[in-house]
Amino acid sequence: MFRDEQTQHSQREFELMQKRISRLKSLALKYKRAEVTQNMLLELSNLAASVSSPAEFYSGVHGYLSTLLPADNFFVALLDPLNNVLEIPFFLDEKDKHPLELFSKENISAKLLSGLTGYVLKTGRSLLCNQDKFEQLILDKQIESLGAPCHLWLGVPITVHHSVVGVLVIQSYSEQVNFTEVDIELLGFVSHQISNIMERVQHQEQLEQAIAQRTRELSVAYDKLKQEVNEKRRAELLQKSLFEIADLATSNIDTHAFYSELHRVISHLIPVSNCYIALLNDQCNQLNFPFYVSQTNGRVPDSRIICDGLTEYVIKNRRPLLLQNSDIQSLVNSGQIYAKTPELNNTKDIYQWIGIPLFIHDQVRGALTIYSTNKTRRYQENDLDLLTFVSQHIASAIERKLSAESLIASYEQLEDKVIERTQALALLNQDLEKEIAQRRKMEQQLVHDANHDTLTGLPNRGMFMEKLSQAIKHTRRHKLDRFALLFIDLDRFKLINDTLGHIEGDRFLVETSRRLKLCIRENDSLGRIGGDEFVILLDRINGSQDAKEVAERVLTGLSEPYKLANQQFKSGASIGIAFNQHKTDTSESLLRDADAAMYQAKANGKGCYVIFDDKSHKQLDKDIELELELRNAISSRSLLVSYLPIEDLQTGETLALEPRLYWNHPSLGKIKQAKLLNIAEHCSLTTELDIFLLERLNSEYAQLQKMSLAHLPLHINISGHHLKHKHALRRLKNKLKQSYFSREQLWLFFDEQGFIFDTDNHINAFDLLTKLEVNLALSGYGSAHSALSSLTFLPLKGLKLDPSYPCHLDSKQHKKLLNAHFLTAQALELTVFVDGISTKQQKESMLEIGFEQGQGQALGEVLRLQEVQASVCA
Repeated sequence: MFRDEQTQHSQREFELMQKRISRLKSLALKYKRAEVTQNMLLELSNLAASVSSPAEFYSGVHGYLSTLLPADNFFVALLDPLNNVLEIPFFLDEKDKHPLELFSKENISAKLLSGLTGYVLKTGRSLLCNQDKFEQLILDKQIESLGAPCHLWLGVPITVHHSVVGVLVIQSYSEQVNFTEVDIELLGFVSHQISNIMERVQHQEQLEQAIAQRTRELSVAYDKLKQEVNEKRRAELLQKSLFEIADLATSNIDTHAFYSELHRVISHLIPVSNCYIALLNDQCNQLNFPFYVSQTNGRVPDSRIICDGLTEYVIKNRRPLLLQNSDIQSLVNSGQIYAKTPELNNTKDIYQWIGIPLFIHDQVRGALTIYSTNKTRRYQENDLDLLTFVSQHIASAIERKLSAESLIASYEQLEDKVIERTQALALLNQDLEKEIAQRRKMEQQLVHDANHDTLTGLPNRGMFMEKLSQAIKHTRRHKLDRFALLFIDLDRFKLINDTLGHIEGDRFLVETSRRLKLCIRENDSLGRIGGDEFVILLDRINGSQDAKEVAERVLTGLSEPYKLANQQFKSGASIGIAFNQHKTDTSESLLRDADAAMYQAKANGKGCYVIFDDKSHKQLDKDIELELELRNAISSRSLLVSYLPIEDLQTGETLALEPRLYWNHPSLGKIKQAKLLNIAEHCSLTTELDIFLLERLNSEYAQLQKMSLAHLPLHINISGHHLKHKHALRRLKNKLKQSYFSREQLWLFFDEQGFIFDTDNHINAFDLLTKLEVNLALSGYGSAHSALSSLTFLPLKGLKLDPSYPCHLDSKQHKKLLNAHFLTAQALELTVFVDGISTKQQKESMLEIGFEQGQGQALGEVLRLQEVQASVCA
């Protein structure tokens, strides 16, 4: 009995255990499915962020969905809410073709909306439809039958902002495949995920539309501003042209040059590649053509009796005309022109024609005509109005020129010997031909000189930058091509100039350019953009290694000894390398990057090369930050002034003061004038520093007066940049007029090198500054070796020698040169100041030569009013 009870108990436990195992398996399957579903939704989110097109996204959705559901027949339908059009971005079916193959493009949306897909869109609810339910919906006229019959049809709506915008559909043609509520819920999760993605896309589209609208508004404002600027420039150009025409009327030039100049002036206002001027004789019965230019290089028309030509038509109508080719042919066909002289009709190739009658003394005495032969140049009514206005001034100029020529002709008629005069004119024509040939040769030479360095014959900065721009444009069209830019700075060029002289320095540069040519290929470009600065454009390189190899060849070639002044001299170079890497690269930005890398090479010890990288970018950022700090220091008046005394070398008496700016930088410490000027030169702030110094001197005038120093002359170093532009020179003159110091106290020193490089502007500006009764002088004299003859016609009162001279007094040649400077200054009655005296021995040597005034470390102490004021307060 006990055995039977035990057996029965074991059987019950076994059944319970089986049920528990079944539930655990079901629960494990459910959790596994939930985990797979969660992973799939995460993958869909990542997929939405990585794909490049909707079709690629929906293809990925199908791939992930197929891991959980039998989704061999799957498609996505999306509704455009603006035009209520249904689209199928993804379609996959075993039996049916794509709807675009079954229905026309115009009817596909209506067809789909009438089927099960449209039913889900209208109801906004998920639908699991078998064959019975499908037939019932057809009987209820809710849907129409589309496509092949299926076993089960499952559709889930896609909702965005509570609006149904699409449907996800899975079909089954096999009775072995069934869909459960879990499948419907899973497909609902996918639909929800797609709706979130569509919301982000809509938000992105709205943002892009807002950006596009703002861009259009800015474009309209820019176009309006650009139009205003163009109108202003056009008005300025018109005014300038009228002045030039007025000057031509009184100029003493021949007729051909006169009309050529008129053509040049008109060309500045409007393209006039085809132009001629026709004038009537005094009897108004003959037409002459004193000027004629044509793109076809046609022969100048001969003088002719008044006939029925197009030019005569304008003269007869007495009003400006703008004619199209059709207008001209209409006049020809109607017999108004060229009816009597058809052989003169050359108007078939004319596209547009403008004729302006020329009025002299209220009578039409000729016509100004321009025309175009193709559609690339179209003239408008405003061109006609402009030319009509200018023609009034042209007619006045021609009238004056004709009057002058008439007077000359009257004098010529008084001559007795016509034959001798004819021979003289023939000789004159020969000379004129020679002069024209010589002028053309000079023009060709000028064009060459404008694009090349006169010393080395290499392309100059302008021409090299043009080649660099062309290389950038080429790489933008050909993405795989690369080039490199090498910026080369010679390390000891200034020492050569100072010790051996500028002639040997020039020989050094010529030899350097020859060596650099040997280091590059024929298709590479070498240029000189500064005193000792060379650049190389390596065209079509394979990689950075090519640029490195060229840089090493350059360093090796320049390290070889130079033979200068019968002695061996070694030099070297620092090289910066930049590559075209960004779409925004420009010729200026690449040159700046290579320049920055070159300065980094100098900082690394010279004789090496550096490739521009992020570190160089950081250095550029520091330079920009320093520029902003300097601008702030100028605006906040944080720069201070020290006064360097100029003393009598014999007695030690202070004869004058040289004010110098310095800057107590919060992190860099005290920055003296030399470094301050170097920073300002890179930032284009040299003129601002000079203006600041003049204003600062006025603010310290009272304190100098208390110290009995306000009566001393002031030696003020002025940048030559003030002399390049009228407004800058005008600003300098105004500040000098506002100075509290008397004009006789002010000595303005301009750098000799700046005078050599920009002689014309200096000469013109010196004449204007002399009227202010200030003293003009050159500083750094002897550094550029300007011609002594230039001192004879400049309104100079003094010279300040270059500070390098006292350092080379052990050289007999330098002493001879100093003695020559002294004797020249005495002969021209110029006061000479010696700069850079750092020892007592130098002072004595200068006295022996004859110099009386100087400045430097060995002469007096620098005066700083702020320190004096602080000590007094203490």
